[in-house]
Amino acid sequence: MSHTILLVQATTKLESRTYSDYETVNDCLEGVCKMYEEHLKRLNPNSPSITYDISHLFDFIDQLADLSCLVLDKTTLTYSPHNKDWIKEKIYILLRKQAGK
Repeated sequence: MSHTILLVQATTKLESRTYSDYETVNDCLEGVCKMYEEHLKRLNPNSPSITYDISHLFDFIDQLADLSCLVLDKTTLTYSPHNKDWIKEKIYILLRKQAGK
């Protein structure tokens, strides 16, 4: 898979913009899930374990001011942009594969 840069803007404030880079698209998608899990931990600091439904993860993604990723195309050596809907679709496929193991 290809190098991927995740761009996040949590709120409408420009100061909330950040980015992370990953070796693969799947690592990036797992990073989005981890970001949501960290959000849940902050909301429920006394809970020993946290579980969630994929619909809650997608609601979290939708409430972010912006979330997108840039995926390296190794043939052209350029980055292709992808939006929230693409990210959610890829997360759905990834989690389905993980649940099937």
